[in-house]
Amino acid sequence: MSKENMVLQAFEIAKERYAALGVDVNAALNHLQQLSISLHCWQTDDVVGFETLGNQGGSGIQATGNYPGRARNMQEVKADIEEVITHIAGKHRFNLHAIYGDFGGKTVDRDQILPEHFTGWMEWAKEKGLKIDFNSSSFGHPKSGDLTLANPDKSIRDFWIEHTKRCRAISDAIGKYQDDPCIMNLWIHDGSKDLTVNRYKYRQILEKSLDEIFAAEYKHMKDCIESKLFGIALESYTVGSHDFYLGYGAKRQKIVTLDTGHFHLTESVADKISSLLLFTPEIMLHVSRPVRWDSDHVVTLNEDTIELAREIVRADALNRVHVGLDFFDASINRIGAYVVGVRATQKAFLQAFLEPLAALRRYEDNGQYFERLALLEEAKSLPWAAVWDYFCLKNEVEVGADFIPAVQKYERDVTSKR
Repeated sequence: MSKENMVLQAFEIAKERYAALGVDVNAALNHLQQLSISLHCWQTDDVVGFETLGNQGGSGIQATGNYPGRARNMQEVKADIEEVITHIAGKHRFNLHAIYGDFGGKTVDRDQILPEHFTGWMEWAKEKGLKIDFNSSSFGHPKSGDLTLANPDKSIRDFWIEHTKRCRAISDAIGKYQDDPCIMNLWIHDGSKDLTVNRYKYRQILEKSLDEIFAAEYKHMKDCIESKLFGIALESYTVGSHDFYLGYGAKRQKIVTLDTGHFHLTESVADKISSLLLFTPEIMLHVSRPVRWDSDHVVTLNEDTIELAREIVRADALNRVHVGLDFFDASINRIGAYVVGVRATQKAFLQAFLEPLAALRRYEDNGQYFERLALLEEAKSLPWAAVWDYFCLKNEVEVGADFIPAVQKYERDVTSKR
């Protein structure tokens, strides 16, 4: 029997198993087909970007590893992403940082960037069927230091306010061009390595900076604000904490970004979904995998990722939650890292779509907690993998581990020659 026939046969059996529990597999597949994941550009080049300012790295950012084949320019980033999307099903998005503009070899400081520096990206994305998201970039700059938007020095603070304002204008231009809102994420590393007695002061300054930045109204972009537990070399205090941005987001009705690597390892990010949905308009997810600290490992199909997807589906919030990836692993093949991370995220959502939720809710509503627990456990071993294989087959991407030789070939032919 051919592999295709085995996949089809297993899928039909899986459909029957799920149907017996009241789960519509075709509906689940349709939901998965519509799930658009924002691929982060910085996995290709270890968060280097294309500036000529002498990017210093640091400022809360650290890519670890020195695997050969890092993208060195815009053409190589595009080629890498084009390769990635041949191995993943569905239509997705592409997430750019401000440091990835097409600056033509000229020195363009961050308070001078314009939409025209991203025209090439817009045209390329349209050609490839991608939508673009955007990020301001406060790290790796001579004026970064420990504080940017929360800096008491007005000249430095104004520089970063102007940068972020321009990022919003660029995002609006991108959204207008692609006829779909561009999601603009704001994350700053601001904090203190050791103890501070000015927590309130810095947060007051940050609030005022944000109010100035968000004063202009745009039609074609959406604002996100992202917290962090700590930054590297800024471990003792983070100005933009989760509490700060949750309060600001609820007050100003901004989208709050939840990065799964930006919380204490024992915290459940999934548990935050239902609370944020009550008080903020939408949620942006940056799906990552922390290992002991925010080390941005490649996303895998672990319980944290599955539970995150389940909470979104259980809340019927797919139209209010944007899903993006955020990892930069320079210790392995970067293309393979992308493919593994995207497919793992899709698998997590597929499991969520296939959950026998109606039956589980009936048990819970009736106080049948043994039955609820038993079905939750049994659902873990239902044949979701057969449905996943069918999804890949239907989308004409590799089934199972068949993408590994293709990624190896790209490395032999392309990245190993850089």
